[in-house]
Amino acid sequence: MDVASSDRIPKPRRPSRSEAEAAVRTLIRWAGDDPTREGLLETPDRVARAYEDFFRGYTQDPVAILAKTFEEVEGYNEMVLLKNMRLESYCEHHIVPILGVAHVAYLPDKRVVGISKLARLVDCFGKRLQTQETMTSQIADTLEKVLQPRGVAVLIDARHQCMTTRGVHKTEAATITTRMTGEFQTNMMMRQEFMTMVTSTAVGV
Repeated sequence: MDVASSDRIPKPRRPSRSEAEAAVRTLIRWAGDDPTREGLLETPDRVARAYEDFFRGYTQDPVAILAKTFEEVEGYNEMVLLKNMRLESYCEHHIVPILGVAHVAYLPDKRVVGISKLARLVDCFGKRLQTQETMTSQIADTLEKVLQPRGVAVLIDARHQCMTTRGVHKTEAATITTRMTGEFQTNMMMRQEFMTMVTSTAVGV
């Protein structure tokens, strides 16, 4: 099946709010509790509202986030790096949090984008059911597509609660994923400069 054909496949109907709340009540019963007791009576509504925040990335267009760019940069062509962005995402295998930080850099060619848009892009993909590997690639590939820079570098350092609160219970285990394109991929000095800047503790005043 080609991409054009797959695009024509209708998306599954989104359940109503009442159906979502009913599903939460079912899970509460399955866990062994009574959804009608006082402490749990409003939990289905709270969970549904929480999901609207947790997964708001599905209602956002990552390309549109980067739509407004600037060409008047006075010839600036060095690295632009936004680091230590708190990342909140959700494991698509267990629907539990992935918590960490994201570092995103690019080498401008002709256009730059407001730095807050980099943070919004990270949130857009983070607020979905994800694997860390996929999310890392999505962030880098979207920057590559929209800005057409000389290179993009993305590094995500996160802990997965599917490993810390269940299963192997490795509370200190961290997962690091990277995606490099352009000069960050082909120029080892540029890659090293990115890694050095990411690990530096220097801050502005």
